[in-house]
Amino acid sequence: MPVRTTKTAVTFASPFVLGDFDEVLPAGIYQVETDEELLEGLSFPAYRRKSTVIHLHAEVGHPGRMRSLQIDPKELDAALERDQRATTARVSRTHVKESPGKSTDTLRKEKKSTVKRPVEISASQDPKGWATRTRLQVGES
Repeated sequence: MPVRTTKTAVTFASPFVLGDFDEVLPAGIYQVETDEELLEGLSFPAYRRKSTVIHLHAEVGHPGRMRSLQIDPKELDAALERDQRATTARVSRTHVKESPGKSTDTLRKEKKSTVKRPVEISASQDPKGWATRTRLQVGES
């Protein structure tokens, strides 16, 4: 059966653990490859996931040794969700400093006001398909 491989990058803002893997992995960007096989005999293209592999950062003592870990995609999703909740909790715990002559409520209202601007995001890939450069450009409103 034909197999397709999808390559994506996931970002963790905090150190994390994946499933039963006993190592705490550092925050950062990780490359994930998912292999899926085509289900034949259907009137439309459909794929079944065969494997998901995350490429780990090299260990501190062994900079040239690359490691990969076959994982359950549900464990990856759960780890990303925990990381997102932890990041959101850190942001919401930040407090607003009081300024002379302004109440905390006034400062919160001022902080909530935003300016909407068009945003353009572009990425380039190397020959293997990995994202190598991402650019975020904020335009004038």
